[in-house]
Amino acid sequence: MGNWILFGLLGLIWGSSFLLIKIGVGEFGAFPLVATRIGLASLAFIVTLIATRRKLPTDRKTWLSLAFVGFLNTALPFLLITWGEETIDSGLAGVLNSTVPLFSMGIAHVALQDDKIHFGKVVGLIGGFAGIMLLLLRTSEPNHQNSLAGQVAVLLAALCYAISAVYIRRNLRHVESIVTAGTTLTFGAIYTIVATLLFVHPLPDLTAISSNAILAVVVLGFLNTFIAYIISFHLNYAWGASRSTTVTYLMPPVSLILGIIFYHEPFDIRLFLAAGLIIGGVLMANLWKPRKPITASSPAAIPAK
Repeated sequence: MGNWILFGLLGLIWGSSFLLIKIGVGEFGAFPLVATRIGLASLAFIVTLIATRRKLPTDRKTWLSLAFVGFLNTALPFLLITWGEETIDSGLAGVLNSTVPLFSMGIAHVALQDDKIHFGKVVGLIGGFAGIMLLLLRTSEPNHQNSLAGQVAVLLAALCYAISAVYIRRNLRHVESIVTAGTTLTFGAIYTIVATLLFVHPLPDLTAISSNAILAVVVLGFLNTFIAYIISFHLNYAWGASRSTTVTYLMPPVSLILGIIFYHEPFDIRLFLAAGLIIGGVLMANLWKPRKPITASSPAAIPAK
């Protein structure tokens, strides 16, 4: 029961991220926003790890894995989503990001022994990607306000998350979840801060940025990243890659409703239809229970986590 409460809370928190990014990116820019967001979250994690006296890994292989996840699960997707939202609606970004479980199903099938594709997942994948195509086809209309490049960027971010979820489960099971979250965020902060200093000139003038944009980035750092990462890594360890990433099906309705109410983003029935196809695909893939093999020679089924 406790994990389900965390699951719902995480969906609400991450669903609001897209509106907060939209509020902040116009004034901060993609690189400075992400660097500030991850920097604040990593500082909170460093204090937490020191205060709770967590034991850090000592072997080189684990640190290399953490550095890789810091890039693929934090720095790169955060930049892709934030850059994408410069040219697409926040609600649309939330819908596109909900494709994470669809990508993770295929990747987990290849990479993990206990997370194989079955008929329900195949149907879910087909329905989900039909929703993606419907979204992308909307962009072909003349003068459409959501750019194709921005949508592709968010889809690439979803792919990064899916690969990371499987990689973490395969290579970092031996590391405590809060340590994984804190160290990977710290690596992500280093990457994005360095990139911002190298490529962004001049840096944003904080005195010229509105209080709403500053508040949005602070909330993104502490609530939507620090707190959300603790919950996310816990669920990934407790439930597994495919199941834990289904939290993304809660995000589209949250992001769409918030975008319409607070940012006056337009209502489009095809957007909601596409969201329905993607969410339905994820639900189908996770609720369908394949029959257990009954032959004596078949290996025992591994229960879902």
